[in-house]
Amino acid sequence: MVNRIPEPARSVDVVHETDVLVVGSGPGGLAAALAAARAGAHTTLLERYGCFGGNITQVGVEGFAWYRHERTVDCEGIGIELEQRARAMGAATPEPQSLSHALDAEMFKYVADVLVKEAGITPFLHRLCVAPVLEGGSIRGVITESKSGREAFLARRVIDATGDADVAARAGAPVRKAPREQLMAASVMFSMTGVNKARFLEQVRSDPQTYRDWAGNGEWDIETTGKEDDMFSPFLRKPFKRAVEAGVIPPSLNTIAGTWGSVSDQGDLTYLNLIHLPNVDGTDANDLTAAEIEGRRQAIHAIEALRRFMPGCEQAKLRNFGMTLGVRDTRKIDALYNLTAADVREQGRFEDAIGIFPEFIDGYGLLILPTTGRYFHVPYRALVPKGIGNLLVAGRSIGGDKVSHAAVRNMMCCAVSGQGAGVAAAISLRTGEPFERLEVSAVQQELVRQGARIH
Repeated sequence: MVNRIPEPARSVDVVHETDVLVVGSGPGGLAAALAAARAGAHTTLLERYGCFGGNITQVGVEGFAWYRHERTVDCEGIGIELEQRARAMGAATPEPQSLSHALDAEMFKYVADVLVKEAGITPFLHRLCVAPVLEGGSIRGVITESKSGREAFLARRVIDATGDADVAARAGAPVRKAPREQLMAASVMFSMTGVNKARFLEQVRSDPQTYRDWAGNGEWDIETTGKEDDMFSPFLRKPFKRAVEAGVIPPSLNTIAGTWGSVSDQGDLTYLNLIHLPNVDGTDANDLTAAEIEGRRQAIHAIEALRRFMPGCEQAKLRNFGMTLGVRDTRKIDALYNLTAADVREQGRFEDAIGIFPEFIDGYGLLILPTTGRYFHVPYRALVPKGIGNLLVAGRSIGGDKVSHAAVRNMMCCAVSGQGAGVAAAISLRTGEPFERLEVSAVQQELVRQGARIH
């Protein structure tokens, strides 16, 4: 029997009302808020942490478009703008394995602040969404908890950009989540400082790694189409194998491996994506607690291995951990249309497209890089959850199967669905049409005006 404590009935102060409320400010939520505001809607952005940017700033994933190569047909719109604005504001450096720029996770916190302020978006940081406000089968807003207590935010349209479909699930929309043993691994991202850049890069050049080298190592055991195999990858595994053999790190940590993002002239080695934690449900706080602690433990072992066995890292030390775990995979909504593996692998085309994304698939043991000009459409219907009115979903929890998730979960694609959701919310307010019957051509026209590519 589970002990329960009854909570007394209570009323909650409404502290804010708006046209469009975006919950979560990762690439999907940030793009949604910017798009809605630029389409003329009074827009509010809620975030549970103290900065905007989600996976970029809170987890420390700086490789925003590392899939981009010479023949990539990339998306356009706000996602590309985020990268370009970061470059212009000194918050990005050339990415080592692609024709893109790695974002500076710390500086991007400021970049996001500037973008939000410029767009006239009302910001609310340090608010954790804990419940939806429902009215007659539609969402009317959300309730948050914070240092200010329990507060209600009301809106005419709501966009769930939490990454875990928190709002949709708690509102009663049907969602899907695989068993934890089938979910993609979570990661602890970290960066180092004190690296001798010249020695480090000399070692990389003398023993270049390719995507073929990812194979045969736990989370990094992949299938490709073959065309990726001989391409350069900033991959690290040999130092950790040597560390295990030498008894420097426990033999149980024989799956430590992964990629580095960039190395600065000052000796910062950033976006070390080396620690992968299976069997973690990102919607379970107990799993998250255990994974945060175990991930940091493994990261310290990885740093010692690099100090011992990677030239240039002899005097290096930890610079920082990400603010939180990198969670790749939890809930997905059951949408009006759920994307399929065939859609993302065979250039799916849709009349209700709100953006495009290159044929880039990364996850569940599959890696396909967009080096041949292929791309798929992201359909508006994949953003519309069944069963709840006034709600759209943006980011990695849009409707789809396992393989499609390995495509749409990527940050640039989250920005594509986010921009589409933000524009759709503004157009729905303008026309009075509900999301499930929205005239998508008007959404597409506004997206094109905002610089997005829809076909």
